[in-house]
Amino acid sequence: MPAPTPSRRRVTRRAALRGLGAAGLLSALAGCGVPSAYVPEDRRAGADRSARERSLAFANWPMYIDTDAEDEERRPTLEAFTERTGIEVRYTEEINDNDEFFGKVGPALMNRQDTGHDLVVVSDWMAARFVRLGWAQAMDRARQPHVAAHLDPQLRSPAFDAGRLHTVPWQSGITGIAYNRRALGREIRSVADLWHPDLAGRVTLFSGLDESFALLMQGNGVDVTRWTEADFHRMCDRVEELVRRRHIRRFTGNDYTSDLGKGDVLACQAYSGDAVQLQADNPDIEFVVPEEGGELWAESLLVPNLARHKANAEALVDHYYVPEVAAELAAAVAYVCPVPAAREVLAASPDRETAELAENPLVFPDDAMRGRLAVARDVTAAERRTLAGRWNALVGM
Repeated sequence: MPAPTPSRRRVTRRAALRGLGAAGLLSALAGCGVPSAYVPEDRRAGADRSARERSLAFANWPMYIDTDAEDEERRPTLEAFTERTGIEVRYTEEINDNDEFFGKVGPALMNRQDTGHDLVVVSDWMAARFVRLGWAQAMDRARQPHVAAHLDPQLRSPAFDAGRLHTVPWQSGITGIAYNRRALGREIRSVADLWHPDLAGRVTLFSGLDESFALLMQGNGVDVTRWTEADFHRMCDRVEELVRRRHIRRFTGNDYTSDLGKGDVLACQAYSGDAVQLQADNPDIEFVVPEEGGELWAESLLVPNLARHKANAEALVDHYYVPEVAAELAAAVAYVCPVPAAREVLAASPDRETAELAENPLVFPDDAMRGRLAVARDVTAAERRTLAGRWNALVGM
């Protein structure tokens, strides 16, 4: 199995700064006489060609799948699916930013047209937008016995998609804190530890609203499964004060890994998947889920409206929930695996490094860590314009 390289993948997928472009797109289209964006459940399906066309179009983020060690154009888990089912997968790495992709497919979905995609992966906050608009089809769980049996219980019923009827996690991860233990000379155990005077000017936070807010609210003792706008503004008040005092060095995307690696910062908001690579390069780097809690997030698969090969797409989703397949993917990408049963598969590997992944709490969180993780309530469409406006103004200070 290929060695994990999580830091290469994060450039624009999870941490890209977003404005109001996608929301603006919807408003503009509605103003041009386009019918209401919402599509009722009974009008989402198209004529499914799966039986006669043994293929599907799958769009994903760059470097977010296993590849062959000798030939990076080959993807063993996809090849295994084709060999087993006879279904060819047209795999493209065309999703570089959630809003950018939404802007690309939004006009077709609003106009009740096929996007050309049978299966896509987007961050859960964007998946929430698809679900609210009625742009994601309900999957047939009768065709997905492995999803039903093996999906991580903690990811089974997010607020935006109760029961996971329309989405299935591709990979998951944790937002926490990474820091250089040797250079700092002390431990970090809570979000409040980031505001200690010895870290003045040596702390970074994520620039994206959806990436930042939950961990910062948790540091204020907020239950992020049911946070309020008042909670959000209290959090922003605190961050604004820290920005004015120049305690926060800057707001970042993926480049936080470079800042931490070079020593320009000593502590930062970070993703668990990146921490695996950071620790491999520098054993002084530690990743912590704060005592107050950390955010458990996912990036999920969904079938857009009018997809031409829905049954084939559902079969591929289920393929990735076979524990052996999930283990192979987990070994390649080193995110939190949404299939806990894959842990036993990795543990039995004759390869020492692969077997060690089974004991890595950043890939398979233990009970103690899981007790501090929460899936945050997402920002609703009605909230987004006001909250994103305040957050983006703060980031630009």
